[in-house]
Amino acid sequence: MASFPAQQSYPSNVQLPRKLQRPSYAEVPRQNIAAIAPELSEVPMDYVRRGLKLQANQMLAGIAALSPSHLPPSMPRSQLHHSPSLTIPIRASGFSSSYPTHILALSRSSSSSDPYVTLVATHSLILASNCASLPRLPPSASSHGATVSVTLPVLPLTIPAPAAFSPLHTFLYTHSAPQLLSALLPAVPGSFLSTLTSPQALRGTLASGPALHTLSAHLMSSAPGMSALTNVAQNIAAVWRNAVALGVHDPELWDCLDLAWEVILGAMNLGAGAR
Repeated sequence: MASFPAQQSYPSNVQLPRKLQRPSYAEVPRQNIAAIAPELSEVPMDYVRRGLKLQANQMLAGIAALSPSHLPPSMPRSQLHHSPSLTIPIRASGFSSSYPTHILALSRSSSSSDPYVTLVATHSLILASNCASLPRLPPSASSHGATVSVTLPVLPLTIPAPAAFSPLHTFLYTHSAPQLLSALLPAVPGSFLSTLTSPQALRGTLASGPALHTLSAHLMSSAPGMSALTNVAQNIAAVWRNAVALGVHDPELWDCLDLAWEVILGAMNLGAGAR
């Protein structure tokens, strides 16, 4: 049986829409790029994003190199004012990496009752080049190559669902549809993911009723009950809300979200009919 994620903490009053509406397109503000990378201020944004995609593995390796003992997954909200930056040792510096520039301190709102914020190491240029609604990020000294530690500013950021930020964050680096779908749909067959070699293949599946039914039936038969399917649906909806809030307008992201949404709703309908 496929490994379904444990129940996450989402607002209990979330309603599941029939369609995930796409926001109106908006390009990222040019001044946001200029603030952190002046040399790219006149470079076409599509070219910037393509270049960053080629560096994705190097940047993700830089994040993975941070010592987890000094970068916990969360911290008390009360410590934010006392911790404007974190100094984090590097676990392995014998390879070329591009280390992150900031630590995001994610919360649902600045007045949230949750006493903790979620910590995520990130590269400011990845966010600034993909998120049209993101405030201008403060500059930070980036580190490359061999070093023993990095000091990263902590940046508070409110988003609808901090618990569901990881799949979207990874996609902003890799722009990998198979990787995103495997995170959104825990039982999606690897044989199907291997066919997603182009955006056209993704849209072709989305337009095929039989293909959607096959994926939904596989997901339903793999799920340990309707509650697991509901949790998957809530997670997809949470990723969608985060993408809307941040102003991410990548067409392949939205095709992935639409496909995952059709598959999970189909699985829930099949599961309800089998009861």
